[in-house]
Amino acid sequence: MNKVALITLHGMGDTQPDYAEPLFNQLRQQTGLAAQGLYCAAVYYQDLLQYNEQRVWRALGKGLRWATLRRFMLFGFADAAALEHRKEQPHSLYHYGQLKIARTLYVARQQLAADGKLVLLAHSLGGQVLSCYLWDAQQAKAGNKPAAGIWRDIKRYQAGISGDTPLSDDDIAFLRGDKLAALITTGCNIPIFVAAHALEQIIPFARPNADFSWHNFYDKDDVLGWPLAGLSDAYASLVTDIEVNAKDGFWGWLSASWNPLSHNQYWRDKYVINSLLKIIKELGTKSS
Repeated sequence: MNKVALITLHGMGDTQPDYAEPLFNQLRQQTGLAAQGLYCAAVYYQDLLQYNEQRVWRALGKGLRWATLRRFMLFGFADAAALEHRKEQPHSLYHYGQLKIARTLYVARQQLAADGKLVLLAHSLGGQVLSCYLWDAQQAKAGNKPAAGIWRDIKRYQAGISGDTPLSDDDIAFLRGDKLAALITTGCNIPIFVAAHALEQIIPFARPNADFSWHNFYDKDDVLGWPLAGLSDAYASLVTDIEVNAKDGFWGWLSASWNPLSHNQYWRDKYVINSLLKIIKELGTKSS
């Protein structure tokens, strides 16, 4: 069985299902863990959104200036708006996005040793999506019914998570993040979603366990990626912000580390990759 499971969530914009494969391949080659040491899987929720976004782009995008930037903004901000739109409804995109996360985590649990470690890596909007999932899950654990999503009644959604296999209490604890060893966010834009809230309302999800750590990588030139610790005292006690100069390890300074395009460079940045490798290796040694 595997010692570490790495689960990724992509960010905003037109994303392909294999978005994480280049990163996975590099990590598998460099971690030093055997084939049965590192399990990797990607949560893909763009398929919930992209058909309608592509329809709007085909209808409106022809002949406009700044087409690449317009397309990125249309797909990106439409993603964020759609996932929050009427999220309390039982068949909302918010709901189905959480179902995809839970299903991926359930499969990952089957691939982990009993003392295996779970690591979540979320980019851009994925950080907000995952933060909401963990918030709802930890609220449910505390006995507070969330306003939206699958954690209003997790066992009701067994079929979409584990099929015909009943969810055990241990399964639910794992899906909730109780065994989450590390969360890594890159280019995270949570501040955009909470900036208009009163200070006392800016509260992160509850720490899932005593050993949990949250590493947030941001580039000061990335207008969509932000530090988090300054949001509130609660965030400061939970998150470690790490400033990086995000750039493609192959192309170097030509990869736009000095401008807003750095938003899409984190998972190719040498420092970020080495930091992720260090976390995975350390967790792997803790798993016998």
